[in-house]
Amino acid sequence: MQDRRDPNRGRRAPADRRPGYRTDPRGASRPPRTGAGASSPLQDPTRRTVVKGLLGLGMGLGVFKLAQHQIFYRDVNMTRLEGRRLLTPTLYAKRGTLYDRNGNVLAASEECMNIALNTKQITDADAVVDALVDHLGVERSYAREKVGEDTTWTYVKMKVDTEVAEALLDEGLAGVEYEHAMKRVYPYGTLASQVLGVVGSDNVGISGLELQYEDELQGENGWMVRERAADGTYIAGGAYEKQDARDGSDLVLTLDINIQRAAEDALAEAVASSGANYGSVIVTDPATGDILAACSYPTYDPADLSTARTEDMNLRVVTDAYEPGSVFKALVCGMAIDLGLVDTETTFTVPAVVMAGDDEVTDVDDRDYTMTMTVREIMRRSSNTGMILVGEKVGADRFAEYLSDYGIGEKSGVDFPGENTGIVKERDEYDGASVAAMSFGQSVSVCPVELVRAVSAIANKGVMTTPHFLKSRHGEEEDWTAGQRRVLDEQTAEKVADMMLTVVDEGTGALGQVEGYEVSGKTGTAQRASEEGGYQENSYMASFMGFAPTSAPKAQVYVTLDGTAYNSSVAAGPFSTVMGAALDALGVKPTR
Repeated sequence: MQDRRDPNRGRRAPADRRPGYRTDPRGASRPPRTGAGASSPLQDPTRRTVVKGLLGLGMGLGVFKLAQHQIFYRDVNMTRLEGRRLLTPTLYAKRGTLYDRNGNVLAASEECMNIALNTKQITDADAVVDALVDHLGVERSYAREKVGEDTTWTYVKMKVDTEVAEALLDEGLAGVEYEHAMKRVYPYGTLASQVLGVVGSDNVGISGLELQYEDELQGENGWMVRERAADGTYIAGGAYEKQDARDGSDLVLTLDINIQRAAEDALAEAVASSGANYGSVIVTDPATGDILAACSYPTYDPADLSTARTEDMNLRVVTDAYEPGSVFKALVCGMAIDLGLVDTETTFTVPAVVMAGDDEVTDVDDRDYTMTMTVREIMRRSSNTGMILVGEKVGADRFAEYLSDYGIGEKSGVDFPGENTGIVKERDEYDGASVAAMSFGQSVSVCPVELVRAVSAIANKGVMTTPHFLKSRHGEEEDWTAGQRRVLDEQTAEKVADMMLTVVDEGTGALGQVEGYEVSGKTGTAQRASEEGGYQENSYMASFMGFAPTSAPKAQVYVTLDGTAYNSSVAAGPFSTVMGAALDALGVKPTR
């Protein structure tokens, strides 16, 4: 029977006969091209090069990044790693204590705690939230937000009283952490707050004497290194290092807390009763320059800066400047007598009106007739027209020289930040009205502490002293004598002081009398400049400057009330109150 099967069935056809294959001239078979002249991608030299290049570039970038981390950024990476592994809290130095001249603590540092959370350790979130609200007084929403953070350390509240913090920690809640810290405390509350100033959250002084003597008070912070695990817990027996803090130096100030309290109380009452915008008082010992009290009103609470206004933190006797008004007349009399041009009883024919450039100047009593006045009478009445005549005798050149001698327009040397030097014309800037206007305290802007320094030359027998707050440090008295200089002859100073005694005994300063004492003083009423030019209506800077006892002054007081509708008489009352308190606190015996 004939086999009809294909004899080639089951055999593999030769390559050259397989469908889709062809034989090249050399007898080799190869797969078909995908297009005209096409070849395999792996067989294309150009594409092969590109692929190899991309692979090489990728490997190169990988090597470069590895080198970055292992070589170039090794220190950075190690620091980050150490930061995760090691906790290095600051050990704050105890800031130096500030004392008044009698040893009363005005500002001190005490230990406290900063409360933080390690949220990775919290096992009972609700209990932690309740504890933070109950002990720290924070808002529940804030506590919940803190508990919800994913971190090993987040601060909840800084500078918490130790007793409060320990009560919180005694609850033993997992995840509640703490670190030791320091905070400033003020035993007398707001008293002398503008003088003392405040410190920031980093325990660094930011205003007042805290800023002025930062280098002395700050000390040097220490540190501690403790090793911790990934979850933030400390590793028993792990790395541990500690550098103890070096405490700051204590300082004794010239302030007398009793005089300071009297000054602040009297000033607050005077501002309220006179309707002034604000006021200032400074009390000094004119023989040494010691500042016994200094304050401005309104004031602020250094323990609660959230309610403090920036302007209320300023000690205006240093930071502000004003036209001094008639207080300046005492300095002008000193010039004229020191030059030998006049004496206390030298007479002038004083008209009702005197020209200061193009401006008519009159006296406050609206006198409309000419009078014969001695220099003493000019001072007693505080006559503007009469004082212009005295200033004209001095002349522009010598007037400018004495202003320089008095230190008007220059820093007083007070150890306090932010002193304002005011505005004083140079001699070549004088015009026809300059000397006349300055003779009664206009056309010149003076910082109160600068004026106190100048008048100390009258109180201290011609020698001007530097107002200052620092009495001693490191157990040694501070020497301020380098700032002293003679401005007036001793007899000149005594004559001006005697005329100022007449002002208080019989003249415009009668309300400044202190029972049992001879008091020399001078009133001042300066108009407040307007932003539109000229002066404001019914807005004055009322002031009173004086010292006592006249023959051997132990206290010099300057009171200013700014923005009041009244004249200098409203400043005489608080002057008397403060001067009486100062003489009593200093143990000065009555002179009458």
